[in-house]
Amino acid sequence: MVNNPDAQTRDHQESGDVVVEMTGCPAQDARTVFDVLGRSFASDRTADDTPEDASSTRPTVWTATVDVTDMRGGAHTAQLSGPVTVEAQGGYWAVDRLRRCLADTFAVKVVGTASGDQEQEVRLRLESREAA
Repeated sequence: MVNNPDAQTRDHQESGDVVVEMTGCPAQDARTVFDVLGRSFASDRTADDTPEDASSTRPTVWTATVDVTDMRGGAHTAQLSGPVTVEAQGGYWAVDRLRRCLADTFAVKVVGTASGDQEQEVRLRLESREAA
Protein backbone atom coordinates (compact mmCIF):
# COMPACT_ATOMS: atom_id res chain seq x y z
CA MET A 1 0.00 0.00 0.00
CA VAL A 2 1.38 3.39 -1.00
CA ASN A 3 1.25 6.16 1.58
CA ASN A 4 -0.27 9.11 -0.28
CA PRO A 5 -0.93 12.09 2.05
CA ASP A 6 -2.93 13.95 -0.63
CA ALA A 7 -5.28 10.97 -1.05
CA GLN A 8 -5.57 10.51 2.71
CA THR A 9 -6.45 14.18 3.19
CA ARG A 10 -9.01 13.97 0.37
CA ASP A 11 -10.59 10.86 1.91
CA HIS A 12 -11.36 12.88 5.03
CA GLN A 13 -13.12 15.64 3.11
CA GLU A 14 -16.86 15.48 2.72
CA SER A 15 -16.74 17.08 -0.71
CA GLY A 16 -14.36 18.17 -3.43
CA ASP A 17 -16.70 21.05 -4.32
CA VAL A 18 -15.33 24.58 -4.35
CA VAL A 19 -17.55 27.61 -4.96
CA VAL A 20 -15.71 30.14 -7.12
CA GLU A 21 -16.83 33.77 -7.42
CA MET A 22 -15.48 36.69 -9.41
CA THR A 23 -16.62 40.30 -9.59
CA GLY A 24 -15.09 43.58 -10.68
CA CYS A 25 -13.47 42.13 -13.78
CA PRO A 26 -14.45 42.09 -17.45
CA ALA A 27 -16.74 39.27 -18.52
CA GLN A 28 -14.03 37.94 -20.87
CA ASP A 29 -11.60 37.54 -17.96
CA ALA A 30 -14.26 35.66 -15.98
CA ARG A 31 -14.74 33.42 -19.02
CA THR A 32 -10.98 32.81 -19.24
CA VAL A 33 -10.81 31.70 -15.60
CA PHE A 34 -13.92 29.51 -15.93
CA ASP A 35 -12.49 27.94 -19.11
CA VAL A 36 -9.25 27.03 -17.30
CA LEU A 37 -11.20 25.52 -14.41
CA GLY A 38 -13.60 23.71 -16.78
CA ARG A 39 -10.70 22.05 -18.63
CA SER A 40 -9.23 20.89 -15.31
CA PHE A 41 -12.29 19.88 -13.26
CA ALA A 42 -15.96 19.00 -13.49
CA SER A 43 -18.01 22.20 -13.24
CA ASP A 44 -21.62 23.28 -13.11
CA ARG A 45 -20.87 25.72 -15.95
CA THR A 46 -21.00 24.32 -19.47
CA ALA A 47 -18.32 25.17 -22.02
CA ASP A 48 -20.76 27.43 -23.90
CA ASP A 49 -21.93 29.28 -20.75
CA THR A 50 -20.54 32.74 -21.46
CA PRO A 51 -20.47 35.22 -18.57
CA GLU A 52 -22.41 38.38 -19.32
CA ASP A 53 -22.81 41.62 -17.39
CA ALA A 54 -26.23 41.52 -15.74
CA SER A 55 -26.42 45.26 -15.06
CA SER A 56 -24.74 48.39 -16.33
CA THR A 57 -25.07 50.10 -12.94
CA ARG A 58 -24.28 47.33 -10.46
CA PRO A 59 -21.37 44.90 -10.27
CA THR A 60 -21.98 41.42 -11.64
CA VAL A 61 -20.86 38.40 -9.63
CA TRP A 62 -19.95 35.35 -11.70
CA THR A 63 -20.06 32.06 -9.87
CA ALA A 64 -19.38 28.40 -10.50
CA THR A 65 -19.04 25.26 -8.45
CA VAL A 66 -16.18 22.99 -9.44
CA ASP A 67 -15.46 19.50 -8.18
CA VAL A 68 -11.70 19.20 -7.72
CA THR A 69 -11.81 15.50 -6.82
CA ASP A 70 -10.58 14.39 -10.24
CA MET A 71 -8.15 16.62 -12.09
CA ARG A 72 -7.92 16.27 -15.85
CA GLY A 73 -5.43 17.87 -18.17
CA GLY A 74 -2.47 19.94 -17.15
CA ALA A 75 -1.27 23.50 -17.36
CA HIS A 76 -3.03 25.77 -19.82
CA THR A 77 -2.06 28.98 -21.56
CA ALA A 78 -4.38 31.89 -20.86
CA GLN A 79 -4.14 35.67 -20.73
CA LEU A 80 -6.14 38.12 -18.64
CA SER A 81 -6.67 41.79 -19.49
CA GLY A 82 -5.75 42.72 -15.92
CA PRO A 83 -5.71 41.35 -12.38
CA VAL A 84 -8.71 39.23 -11.40
CA THR A 85 -9.84 38.60 -7.84
CA VAL A 86 -11.25 35.14 -7.20
CA GLU A 87 -13.06 34.08 -4.03
CA ALA A 88 -12.88 30.32 -3.42
CA GLN A 89 -14.82 28.56 -0.66
CA GLY A 90 -14.71 24.90 0.26
CA GLY A 91 -12.82 22.30 2.26
CA TYR A 92 -9.16 22.96 2.97
CA TRP A 93 -7.85 20.27 0.63
CA ALA A 94 -10.25 21.24 -2.16
CA VAL A 95 -9.47 24.98 -2.03
CA ASP A 96 -5.73 24.28 -2.01
CA ARG A 97 -6.06 21.98 -5.03
CA LEU A 98 -8.00 24.67 -6.91
CA ARG A 99 -5.33 27.27 -6.03
CA ARG A 100 -2.55 24.96 -7.26
CA CYS A 101 -4.44 24.37 -10.53
CA LEU A 102 -4.83 28.10 -11.12
CA ALA A 103 -1.12 28.58 -10.33
CA ASP A 104 -0.28 26.28 -13.25
CA THR A 105 -1.74 28.92 -15.60
CA PHE A 106 -1.65 32.27 -13.79
CA ALA A 107 0.52 34.13 -11.36
CA VAL A 108 -1.48 33.61 -8.13
CA LYS A 109 -1.21 35.52 -4.89
CA VAL A 110 -3.25 34.77 -1.77
CA VAL A 111 -4.58 38.14 -0.60
CA GLY A 112 -6.98 37.03 2.12
CA THR A 113 -8.25 34.02 4.02
CA ALA A 114 -11.02 33.18 6.45
CA SER A 115 -10.86 29.81 8.15
CA GLY A 116 -13.56 27.73 9.72
CA ASP A 117 -13.70 24.31 11.30
CA GLN A 118 -14.31 22.38 8.07
CA GLU A 119 -14.04 25.01 5.34
CA GLN A 120 -12.06 28.00 4.33
CA GLU A 121 -12.54 30.98 2.08
CA VAL A 122 -9.55 32.27 0.16
CA ARG A 123 -9.24 35.43 -1.90
CA LEU A 124 -6.80 35.01 -4.77
CA ARG A 125 -5.38 37.61 -7.11
CA LEU A 126 -4.73 36.20 -10.58
CA GLU A 127 -2.54 37.82 -13.20
CA SER A 128 -1.25 36.69 -16.56
CA ARG A 129 2.18 35.14 -16.50
CA GLU A 130 4.81 37.23 -18.22
CA ALA A 131 5.90 35.93 -21.60
CA ALA A 132 9.11 33.92 -21.42
